[in-house]
Amino acid sequence: MDRYSNFKALKAEQTEGRDFRVQVAVRDEAAVAVIAPHGGAIEPGTSELAFAIAGEQFSFAIFEGTKVAKNRDLHITSTNFDEPRCVEVVARSRTAVAIHGENSPGETVFAGGADALLRSQISEALAEAGFTVRKHENPNLQGTSRANICNRGTSGAGVQLELSRGLRSTLFESLNKAGRARQTDVFYKFVDAVRQGLIRAGLL
Repeated sequence: MDRYSNFKALKAEQTEGRDFRVQVAVRDEAAVAVIAPHGGAIEPGTSELAFAIAGEQFSFAIFEGTKVAKNRDLHITSTNFDEPRCVEVVARSRTAVAIHGENSPGETVFAGGADALLRSQISEALAEAGFTVRKHENPNLQGTSRANICNRGTSGAGVQLELSRGLRSTLFESLNKAGRARQTDVFYKFVDAVRQGLIRAGLL
C-alpha cells in the first residue's frame, strides 16, 4: 500500500529538491508525452528510459525519488498520481507512454494501457527487437483504468510499459544511481524499438 494517496499529502511531508524532483518539458508540436511517474530511485531506470525515448521530439514528465533511502515511500499509484506539472504535460498531449518498473526477476516487458492499437504497435516493435512482451497477470498493472495517468491525454487512452527488474538490470551497468549513468546496448535497443512503434503509429 502507498504511504501517500496523492501529491498534496506527499508534499506535506517530503521536500522538493531534497527528497524528490520533477522534470517536465512540453514540445508544442508533439502528440506524445513520455512519462515516468515513479522515476529516480522509486522504480530505478524508468527516468533514464523516459528521457531517452522522448528525445528532442516528445514532451516528457518525470517524477523522481531522490531520497537517501526509502524512496518507495514516494510511490503514488498511477490512478491517483496528480503531481500538477506532470498532469498538465499529459493533458496537453494526445497520448502518453508511461514507463514503469516491475519487480519480477525475468526479462519481460508487460504492455498495458487503454490504447490497444498503439500498445500493439509498440509491442510488435519490441518483440521484433528481441524483447519478451506480454500482458501482466495482475489487473492493477495493466494500465487500463481511465484514471491512470497514461490515459489522461486528450485521446483518453495511452500505453503503459512495465519493465521487470530482471530486464531493467540488463539496460544499465547496475540499478544504483552510479550504474544507471552507464547504459548498455540493450538500453538503446529498447529505446529505438519504442520509438519505432511510435513511428508506425504516425506519432513521430
